[in-house]
Order: sequence, then structure tokens, then C-alpha cells
Amino acid sequence: MTAFFQYLLNFFINFLSAFVIVRFIYYPQRRSQKFVLTFLGFNTIIFILFNYMASIELSMGVGFGLFAIFSILRYRTDPMPSREMTYLFMLIALPMINYVMLSQNSYLELGLTTALICLIMLFLEKGWGFHFMSSKSITYEKIDLVNANNQKELIADLEERTGLMIHYVDINKINFLNDTAEVKVYYEEIKNEK
Repeated sequence: MTAFFQYLLNFFINFLSAFVIVRFIYYPQRRSQKFVLTFLGFNTIIFILFNYMASIELSMGVGFGLFAIFSILRYRTDPMPSREMTYLFMLIALPMINYVMLSQNSYLELGLTTALICLIMLFLEKGWGFHFMSSKSITYEKIDLVNANNQKELIADLEERTGLMIHYVDINKINFLNDTAEVKVYYEEIKNEK
């Protein structure tokens, strides 16, 4: 196989593995286009750069350090949440893994590695084996229920008014002047399976 066709094959294998992670694991959870371009763009450019860096004999450590600096900078104008930073780091490291394995013709190991990465990310995104709670801050006006002795009544009133299944409540601030309190409710988030 000529070098050109080998390069195209490697490029499409890398892009396909990144596309599967972004389209079928990340995107169904967020339904946002905000980071899709960033993830796939970074992955594609890094893979291409690794191919060219190998041809000019730079070490992989120098290349990975360069991309680590880019990920630390993380687009200063728009802070990226930690979940998206995790995806970005993974999609930055993926082309390096793909390049090394493809250059060694380790197709079976590459397939297994990609499958394991996808399975782990899917497992973590779906939250299988975990039971997470969400929280909301609420300004509450029934000041007489904001008392340690009235915890059950407070939770019952908040559940009736919000429709949430509340597990516990933290009282953050009490304003006796206005007869209000800032409370944080912790509730079980019901996920719609798609």
C-alpha cells in the first residue's frame, strides 16, 4: 500500500474513533453543538501534526507537551466545564495513541483500545452503578419551617411546591428582616432514557 493511501486509512480510522466518542457518547448527553467542533477539530489537527512531526523527527514527548499547553490555555475567552475538558484531553490524547498504534500496524490493539475507551466513557456518561443527586438554590418565605425541629415539614412543603423528590435541605442564609431564607435542596434527578 502506498504511503498516501496508508495516511488516508490512518486518518479515517482516527477520525472515526473520535466521531464515535463525540457523536454517540458525548452528544446524546448534552445535545449541544458548542464543543463538537472543538473536539473533532482538535483531534483532526493533532493527528495530522503527529504525522508531520514524525517525518521531521521530533520526539513524541515534545509534541504531547505542545498539545498539553494548548489544552491548559483552553480558550481563555470561554471557560470550559470540567466534563468537556475531560473529553478534550481524551480527544487530544487519542490521535497520539492512534498514530503510534497505526505506525506499528497494531490494528487489533487499536480496535481494542478504542473500544475500551468508548465503553468506559459510555459507562461513566450513563452513570451506571452510580446514583447522583442534583441541587437547586431556592429563596423560601415560610420562615417558621426553617428550623431544625421542622425539617420534615420543610421538605414536605418544598416537595409539594416544586414537584421534586427531595432527600435533604441545607439552609444557607436566613434573613429575619425580610422573613426569607436561602435553602439548597438536594433531589434525585430522573433521567429520561433515550
